[in-house]
Amino acid sequence: MSGRRRWRDGTAVLRAAGRDAAVPVEIAATYGPRRRGLLGRDGIDGAMLLTPCNSVHTFRMRFAIDVAYLDRELRVIDIRTMGPGRLGRPRLRARHVLEAEAGAMARWGLVTGARLTIETPGAAEAAAGAEPADR
Repeated sequence: MSGRRRWRDGTAVLRAAGRDAAVPVEIAATYGPRRRGLLGRDGIDGAMLLTPCNSVHTFRMRFAIDVAYLDRELRVIDIRTMGPGRLGRPRLRARHVLEAEAGAMARWGLVTGARLTIETPGAAEAAAGAEPADR
């Protein structure tokens, strides 16, 4: 796809190159959902993609999280585990942040340098030039 992708709040599926696992992901692309993130939750099934984003904090969080910093091409720049009450360093090349429960990214086999894909509902129809069914 040429140009910058316009992300929308919603759900999608995350896949890592060379891995079979499909991980459900929530996309937080507007101010409210990005600001709220995982606050007030006791856990998450899958992951949350914050976009645009290059740094996170875990103040008022109830659980430890894995944080993957992603560049424009959804390549993993860095992965960190953060306990509650921490402030993460900004990553200058990061354009997106993927959050999941601590230990989840290791189970998924995510490593620095891995290339990810995000499959949103209706992406196949859009690629073919058709209107998504939910419009």
